[in-house]
Amino acid sequence: MRRIDFFLSWRYLLTKRKEKFLSLISLISVAGVAIGVMALIIVIAVMTGFDRDLRAKIVGNYAHITIHGFSPIQAAAYPGIEAKLKNESHVIGISPFVYGQLLIREGERFFAVDFKGINPETEKKVTDISRYLIQGNIIDLKNNAVIIGKELAGSMGLRLGEEIAIYSPRGKESRLKICGIFASGMYEYDSRLIFVSTSTGQELLELGGAYSAIAVKLDNLYRAQEVKNKLQKTLGFDYQLRTWMDANSNFFAALKLEKLTMFIILTLIILVASFNMVSTLVVMVVEKTKDIGILKALGMTSADIRRIFTIEGMLIGLSGVFFGVAGGVGVCILLSKYQFIKLPQDIYYIDRLPVALAWWPDITLIIGASLLITLLATLYPAAKAAQLKPVEALRYE
Repeated sequence: MRRIDFFLSWRYLLTKRKEKFLSLISLISVAGVAIGVMALIIVIAVMTGFDRDLRAKIVGNYAHITIHGFSPIQAAAYPGIEAKLKNESHVIGISPFVYGQLLIREGERFFAVDFKGINPETEKKVTDISRYLIQGNIIDLKNNAVIIGKELAGSMGLRLGEEIAIYSPRGKESRLKICGIFASGMYEYDSRLIFVSTSTGQELLELGGAYSAIAVKLDNLYRAQEVKNKLQKTLGFDYQLRTWMDANSNFFAALKLEKLTMFIILTLIILVASFNMVSTLVVMVVEKTKDIGILKALGMTSADIRRIFTIEGMLIGLSGVFFGVAGGVGVCILLSKYQFIKLPQDIYYIDRLPVALAWWPDITLIIGASLLITLLATLYPAAKAAQLKPVEALRYE
């Protein structure tokens, strides 16, 4: 690019005196692109935040890989399974557990909840339950003790140290003392999931010394599918393995589709702004017809004229993208830092608007798509300017 091309493009963009109107519509074009880019960045950042936040909470409550048997896993078989799991280099945590459903009674009301019977020492190695505790200590989870969610405690009016009545699937009543209250940030878990000790869970389900499943944690959650395939061969087909991705595949697929859909829809805002750019450049070509004729008479080629108006369009596009990225990133940082937008947990599962800026691939793709659209918007006006002949351009001057 020659300096003269850039100089003329810049002067045409910032016209003076009677051509102030051209500067105004140029600013409107810049604003249109900026608003489109800013809206796209904010929405995609929020959707990325939802994806990451929900992924972290789901993985925090459940293991990377869960091993089920077609019948309860007997205590005698567990040491052999554990030894095979420890031979896999990516496995860093193993914890057997039991799970099922039961009823909690509060006055005359009954609540159906899911329960998980865990060993506090090994459970800390596979999930984040100890980190989610806001009251109590996971070490206190022993026989006849229970850890409940914050939302469940609030709805039932329960506090640390109180006793609750529970009923097993066979109708057996037991009384458990609340030794902890957790808050994972997901309404579904905090209102419907409780934790008891392994022995209490086995007693409720009448399993003897058997386990419902085995939880496995990896050094990298994204290796779950790879490690699952290896372990399936090692353990044989007497056991069924599910990764955290298998358990939530539909959910994450829906999030991915929504993100792609929003990207396409909001890109249309930038596309609309690009039509404003086209009209701006066309008006500018008409207003600068005399200048084009003089430049061609002085020896400039059609390619030079095309380049001048292409650069001018790209200056509008670059300005819009720059201010859009700056505005979008700024708003996202404010949303992330101050969290002034709260969400109803019973609808969105989380209590705040999550924001996550991903420079790759999200923002990079937004910038690339915006620049491509604005570049395409310059082609027609630049081509029309290049087609003007000096004689025709100066005929009525």
